[in-house]
Parts: sequence; C-alpha cells; structure tokens
Amino acid sequence: MTIRDITNHIEEIAPLSYAEDFDNVGLLVGDYNTEVLGVLVTLDTLEETIDEAIANNCNLIVSFHPIIFSGLKKLNGNNYVERTVLKAIKNNIAIYATHTALDNSKVGVSAKMCEVLQLQNTKVLIPKKGIIKKLTTYVPYADANNLREKLFEVGAGTIGNYDNCSFNVEGRGSYRGNEHSNPTVGKKGEIQYEEETCITVTFENHLERKILSQLFQHHPYEEVAYEVITLNNKHQNVGMGMIGEFESPIDETDFLKLIKSTFKTGCVRHSKLLGKSIKKVAVLGGSGSFAISNAIREKADAYVSADFKYHEFYKAEDRILLADVGHYESEQFTKKLLVDHLIKKFTNFAIRLSEKSTNPIHYI
Repeated sequence: MTIRDITNHIEEIAPLSYAEDFDNVGLLVGDYNTEVLGVLVTLDTLEETIDEAIANNCNLIVSFHPIIFSGLKKLNGNNYVERTVLKAIKNNIAIYATHTALDNSKVGVSAKMCEVLQLQNTKVLIPKKGIIKKLTTYVPYADANNLREKLFEVGAGTIGNYDNCSFNVEGRGSYRGNEHSNPTVGKKGEIQYEEETCITVTFENHLERKILSQLFQHHPYEEVAYEVITLNNKHQNVGMGMIGEFESPIDETDFLKLIKSTFKTGCVRHSKLLGKSIKKVAVLGGSGSFAISNAIREKADAYVSADFKYHEFYKAEDRILLADVGHYESEQFTKKLLVDHLIKKFTNFAIRLSEKSTNPIHYI
C-alpha cells in the first residue's frame, strides 16, 4: 500500500481543491509512491510527533495543520519548523496535511463540533463558491443515454441531495473533416449533418479529470466537442463552519458550562450574556472571527469558535453570544475523525491516533 492509496481515501471527504488559496495542503514531505508501514494521525506535526512516529514504526504522518505553511528558504534547523522537517526527512517519514480542505468538508472539523454538541438539522454556515463546474457536450442522439450514464458513474450531475441531474436539448449538428480526419459518421471532406443531443451536467472541480476521461472514452466521435466552465454558484454542502440546533433550548450559563466541559478547555471567553436561551448554534473550528457576521445573519443564538480578538467581541452587538473555546480545543476531535475514516477502509492496517497533546496554550 502506498501513500497515494491512503491520501486518495482522505481526499474522498476532503479533496485538496476544497482548501483555501492561502493554505498549504497535501503531501508536504515525501513521495506518493512510498510503501506505507504505518500511519500516525495528529493535529500538529512537531519534533515530538516525528519521535512518536519513529517509536511506532509509522512512516506517514497525517496532520491537520501543515508544518510548512509559508515558503522555506533554508533548512538549517534554526526553528521548530525547520527542525521538524529535517527530522522527518532524515528518518524517511512523510507528512501530509489536510487543514482547510477538511475545514470546508461537510463531514469535517465543524461537523465534528456539531456532533459532540449533539446539534441537529445542521447545514454549512458559509457555502463555498467557485468549486462547481459545468460540462456541455454534443453527442449523437443514439449514444446520449450511454454517455450520460457513464458521466453519472464518476460523479457528474450530483447536486445536493440529488444525483443523475442533467439538462438535455436535441438539435442538428454539422461538421466536416479534413483529409487527416477519420469521422465516425460521414465521410472526410463532406459536410455531415447529425441529429445530436446537447448534454449539460455540473460537477465538483476535483472530479474534472475523471469526468473528462469518461467523456473521451465513451463519446463516439473522433473529435469530441465539449466545453467546461467554472460557475460562481455556492456549493451548499461545502464551506466553512456549520449551524444547527439543540433539541430543546438551553440557558445561556448552562450553555457556556456545556461547551467548557465538552471542549475540555481551561476557560471560555465570551461576549455579554443577553438573558435569552440558546437554541440555534453556529460553530467553526480554529480561527473563526471572520464568520461572526455570517452567524448573526443566520440568526444563531450563539457562535462557538476561537481566536477572537478584543474588539471582535463588540461585533456581537447584543444580537448573539460569542464563545471562544480555544483554537486547539475547537479542533481537537479532528484527528479522531480522520482515524475513524481511515480505519473503515484499511481495517487490517496500522493506523494510530497520536497520544501527544500539541496544544501550545496552557491555563492556570
């Protein structure tokens, strides 16, 4: 089994195309073709994480946070990032990071927060734009059904809770091949008119290679007429944060006690209590101050995230309860999420959950 086998399965729930442009995800250290001896799953990759991997004979670390975030100009071991990368290379240990690819997954970081809080009727808080593409192609009427089915097989035409979605228009196409052509229907040098179906399907951008491969393999024409464009539509099942509801409203103070206990944090920093019960809750793992306005717009009673700055608490404006549970604390369940996903696929393979806490923040 190779690293690519492992990462391909991770990317079924967290395609790298889901990641934000500023991020650094994927295989940061190593070769995709390396045979995997064991996998260690962690939130952060530090020197002690490399030591843990060595001790457990794991040559692949699957990390949530990328140890290499911005460019490295030197590898002299002058800081913790360089020392970690050097130690990984010296010991033939690969490092793979998911970060915002998993943040934007419907079953990712924020979904896990909803799960531990037992929120119901969940949906994405900030649906992501620019990851839906549209394919339009033209095929002889007699071949349209087969081509459509082949495109559906690899994920084309899936929209939210629906699949096999397409739009089809029948019409008359024309073409003429030159002396080097080998037309499937008609003769070279002669104009051919053919009854055709125009098929339009949408798909997530990470599926483009598979879909075009299927198109070229099953389209009968020598020269396939097609176009692919990126849509500006929001993807309702991909994006940052989640929002859901408690089965029954809960008192504000009890809510704060609940999240302190659930996220095992030393303290919860929060905005002013508003004297109302909490029913609808927005969550976002990691630094989430950018989504305060989204939580308010969705009429959440409370918003649970991390790394709120002093002035950002003013943005509550007596409309929402903001609760900062800590960066590590909000994401701590992520590594278990990844382990559970991998174990379902690779049942007889060594996949270990890191036992090290990499939280750099301590409370007194």
